[in-house]
Amino acid sequence: MGFISPISLGSPQLSFHSQVVIITLHCFRMHLIQVDSVQRWMEDLRYMTEVECMCILQSKPISVDEDIHSELIINPEHVVRDNLQTLLKRASIVSTELGKMFQKLEKSRWQRVHSTAVRANCHVRSLVNEYNTFARNSPAEIQKYEKSLLEKCMELTTITERCIHTEDEYFLKSMKEAVHEILTEVSESFSQMIDLALANEIQVLVRQIESSDNIYTIGTAISGLLTLTQDGVQLCSIIAKEGAVVALFKICRQDCFSCLYALALRTLASICCVEEGINQLEKVDGILCLADILTDESSTEAARAEAAAVVAQITSPHHTFTQHLSSFLENMEDIVTALIKLCQDASSGEVFLLASAALANITFFDSMACDILLQLNAVRILFEACRDRKRVDTPYSKDQVVTILANISVLEQASLEVLQEKGIDHLLLLLSEKPSSGSPAEVSACERVQQKAAVTLARLSRDTDVAHTAIQLNCIPRLIELCRSPAERNNSDSVLVACLAALRRLAAGCPDSIEDTDYQQLIKPRLVDSFLLCSNMEESFV
Repeated sequence: MGFISPISLGSPQLSFHSQVVIITLHCFRMHLIQVDSVQRWMEDLRYMTEVECMCILQSKPISVDEDIHSELIINPEHVVRDNLQTLLKRASIVSTELGKMFQKLEKSRWQRVHSTAVRANCHVRSLVNEYNTFARNSPAEIQKYEKSLLEKCMELTTITERCIHTEDEYFLKSMKEAVHEILTEVSESFSQMIDLALANEIQVLVRQIESSDNIYTIGTAISGLLTLTQDGVQLCSIIAKEGAVVALFKICRQDCFSCLYALALRTLASICCVEEGINQLEKVDGILCLADILTDESSTEAARAEAAAVVAQITSPHHTFTQHLSSFLENMEDIVTALIKLCQDASSGEVFLLASAALANITFFDSMACDILLQLNAVRILFEACRDRKRVDTPYSKDQVVTILANISVLEQASLEVLQEKGIDHLLLLLSEKPSSGSPAEVSACERVQQKAAVTLARLSRDTDVAHTAIQLNCIPRLIELCRSPAERNNSDSVLVACLAALRRLAAGCPDSIEDTDYQQLIKPRLVDSFLLCSNMEESFV
């Protein structure tokens, strides 16, 4: 599953033949270590007991509830989910220890290498024991990896112990290469075993979704999958390969499970962050199912919002593997129509955000979407939403709105629509967007809003009526301020470039609207020269 990210030691060129390493290892394994057994036990005891104490505390929660009978009621779906979480936590601990060992080995800190090997060995044994406790019939392939892993861990502990009791540099150099090789094997075996173990447990959840007709059982199993998707894309890939996408769309096609649509779709949106998830979605004709839910007036708003989230995920511009979604183009008009209606009727900011994000991504996915949106009066709907604090209440929502407007504005007929809706006024407001907190995510969102508002203004200003309106509304002073004051744009280069482009477009139609100093510095030079001038300005220059 890729838990291990070993720090490579490179390929050190040792000044002796590899046969020496093999002979040394062979001799070492044939003889007992000449160290007092009590001394060995005392050295290792601290690490072993610390690990074992931790294992006991994790495995047996302390409870003040003396009602023993309540502990006998076990929900199998919760058990599977808890087992997986336990497995993931333990795997993370082992991965951390193995990573530390690579680091210590690189620095030849043998005492630390050995102590870490002891801890890792204990953690691996605890993990294997815990897994075999809840997975009573683990597949033979997993058992094979378990046996190999335990043997390698013991070998690693034994060899590193020998290394801490010698100062022979020649021997230690030979052992360094050997230990690195064994440690790499341990890492690979561990990763493969964890992948298989996780896949085995995920299959249990998928089978519960496929075979049960109990809404509570299915809902709990889906919740378990959703929780697992939050642990990284590699786990999402395993979930997709084990048939979860097929099982979830099966639920979304049955009216009797309509109350589970939102949960199933939210899980699908998480799984489809990986290529395997989107491939599975295409194979089961998932686009058509999403279109049906979005266009069905009897679907709840929550279900339609989560369907929009799936659409946003599979059309994300960040994906390089979604252009083959031919079925999406076949259903695009229905999906776009349903999404703009969802934006119009959204009862909350979250619903609007999901619907608008899907639309924003679709405008990148296929240019025909912009024509469809114009025909559906999207410009009016979006500007109305921007005036409604219930729907557009964060920079994230504004980012989606202005993305759609920027992409629509490449069409000539968009200018008239924007003027009719007094959209230039709102673009000016978006140019002044500022974060309400100092969180990096919100600051970045505000930068994107400013940048895209300037891009939209530049594109629309091809129309002379738009350009004159923008000048009358004092867009030029705000654009100049953003160029000259780094703090106003949060030192963003992308905002600076967009504002310079918008200024030059406005100046092309109305050169008298800009003062000579600004013209000489921001308009007349090459764009790159104006950019360098503004990007190097100190705050005191303004």
